[in-house]
Amino acid sequence: MSKGKDNKPHLGIFGRRNVGKSSFINALTGMNLAIVSDIPGTTTDPVRKSMEIFGIGPAILVDTAGIDDIGELGEKRVEKSLQVITHIDAAILLITENTFGLFEQMLLKEFKAYDVPFCIIHNKEDLESLTDFTQNQILQLTGVTTETCSVKTSFHIAEVIELLKRTIPETSYQKTTLLGDLIKKDDIVMLITPVDSEAPDGRMILPQAMAIRDVLDNDAVNIVLKETEVEAFFAKTNLKPQLVVTDSQAFEFVSRIIPASIPLTGFSVLYAHMRGPFEDYIKGAQKLSHLEDGDRILILESCVHQVSCEDIGRFKIPNWVRKFSGKNLEFDVAPGLTEIQRPITDYQLVIQCGGCMITRKQVFSRLKPALDAGIPVTNYGIAIAYMNGILDRAVQPFLKNF
Repeated sequence: MSKGKDNKPHLGIFGRRNVGKSSFINALTGMNLAIVSDIPGTTTDPVRKSMEIFGIGPAILVDTAGIDDIGELGEKRVEKSLQVITHIDAAILLITENTFGLFEQMLLKEFKAYDVPFCIIHNKEDLESLTDFTQNQILQLTGVTTETCSVKTSFHIAEVIELLKRTIPETSYQKTTLLGDLIKKDDIVMLITPVDSEAPDGRMILPQAMAIRDVLDNDAVNIVLKETEVEAFFAKTNLKPQLVVTDSQAFEFVSRIIPASIPLTGFSVLYAHMRGPFEDYIKGAQKLSHLEDGDRILILESCVHQVSCEDIGRFKIPNWVRKFSGKNLEFDVAPGLTEIQRPITDYQLVIQCGGCMITRKQVFSRLKPALDAGIPVTNYGIAIAYMNGILDRAVQPFLKNF
């Protein structure tokens, strides 16, 4: 399956002001993509640039502000830089002039907190070489050997790229599959795709398009239809799909039509299995039966889109949860990868969307504060299946993988 535009490794470039982060990106990409200046603090908000790394494929480089920035505005820049750590697959820490102190150690602490693999590079080697003392100091503190480079002279850039290839986790760029564990060659897969006001004109939404491609990549057969055509399909043909995947919103209706002998799941459940903490999602759904009046629920949308009255995250799921629980509940929505405005402990449940627009790492990092605080988390599709009493059936196709 070809990767989505954001399903590629994200590499954060960190360090103090004026260590050459922007020049480093330009040297890696061979292009003047980032603004370079001798004035400290040139880079403000994190800037993303794309490059191709042979053996890995396309990657996103994230240029961050100096971790030692000062003043009220500087503190906000540092905060933005630290937020990047929760969204990346690997980190590059640049140092110069043999300087390795509290700022660098603070970054390493954050890398560790979010399980972000990292490498350390001593830049501007043409101006001052890395000393054995600094190398040994870093080695004792981190267990990591420091690479050297000088981006202005392209000194050791090839070695740096090889270091990045060893640092970036394979799971961030290996091909992923929605259905490869569930189907085999020549299987018939029925994809049920309702069309409502949320569906874009003339095209499929991303989860549906990715599922269609994944079926083809596994040399299986696609049958794509709306939920209103399912009964006619079974009435007019003798074909029996080996798997049915439906939009979660149609779970209740579709589950009554599809024979119990045919495995049934949902697009969002597929994503829950591929990109999220699947077992935590299943356990977290049980919280829906134990909500109390006044409980607050956080909805995590991983994309930013125009909102309509048929929006699943902002309207449909809150209405279904209120109806299912019979409780007076409060809901907050955090779109994209924006900062959550309330303390995570204000919430009794977190419901994450499928996550088709972000990486697996970003999903796990987004949910980490809730999981660390012991707050139940679940997923759109799993929550809907649970409320319709068909969760066991929706996750059954995956149980063999546990």
